[in-house]
Amino acid sequence: MSVSLNLARSAIGLAMLAALPALAQSHDHHAAPAASVVDHSKMDHSTMDHSKMDHSKMDHSGMDHSQMVHARHDAAVLPREPVPAVTDADRAAAFPAIDHAAMQHAPSINSLLQVNRLEHWDGRHGTGQAWEASGWIGGDINRVWLRSEGERSGGRTDAADLEVLYGRSISPWWDVLAGVKQDFRPADSRTWAALGIQGLAPYKFETSATLYAGSGGQLMATAEVEYEVLLSNRLILQPMVEATLAARDEPAQRIGRGLNKIEAGLRLRYEFSRRFAPYIGLTHERLFGDTADHAEADHVRDTRWVAGVRMWF
Repeated sequence: MSVSLNLARSAIGLAMLAALPALAQSHDHHAAPAASVVDHSKMDHSTMDHSKMDHSKMDHSGMDHSQMVHARHDAAVLPREPVPAVTDADRAAAFPAIDHAAMQHAPSINSLLQVNRLEHWDGRHGTGQAWEASGWIGGDINRVWLRSEGERSGGRTDAADLEVLYGRSISPWWDVLAGVKQDFRPADSRTWAALGIQGLAPYKFETSATLYAGSGGQLMATAEVEYEVLLSNRLILQPMVEATLAARDEPAQRIGRGLNKIEAGLRLRYEFSRRFAPYIGLTHERLFGDTADHAEADHVRDTRWVAGVRMWF
């Protein structure tokens, strides 16, 4: 009985093995279709709502972003209307004809009048007034210069002079001067031929040196150096040194041979504007050599307090 049961079970197993291929063929129509390839370049991404997509779970490493086309970016780059062609009217408006006759040029002739010192002084020998002024008219190369300086004390003029010079620029910083100088004194007057140079030395030292030839074979020379120390944009300290030399001894004029006078000054001015600047200062004058011998003993040296104004027009 047991043998027959075993045979029956074996027969059923063989029958099921034989039926497996048929069962597999019968279920082919239920199998999942093969994945089709999606062409994203033909999809209109502008209409998709990307705000609800979870981009954090997407793998962007395999995507070729160089070939992606974004409609919104293209719309910003491409002009909405075609650019019109440039016409002759456009060119004429961009490059109008220039009428050189109607243009305003700077005048070729200019002028300047500067009062360097107009001051009142108080020294050992009383009080007085002094001035020094210069001016020019002309162009950048050729100019006519006027220079004057003088001094008054006790209600009378002790010394005054006027120079008329032709100046020519020999460099951006230096002018050569030639002309005449006329002295005006209570006792006598004298005319001098003048030849000099003036300009801005290195380190911004304002320098002038002039040689004078007068009657009687007298030769005199003056040299002056000034420097400006800017304590602020408006407060300026100005030291100055001036020296005078003579070639001949003239006792009647109280002029001695050689170095006869040195004057040093220190002035502090405040520029309310570039055209107007009051100042205070201290000056010291000393005579040397034969000039000191011809002068009175108490006039060999003099220290003065000064107050004045500097202005130009």
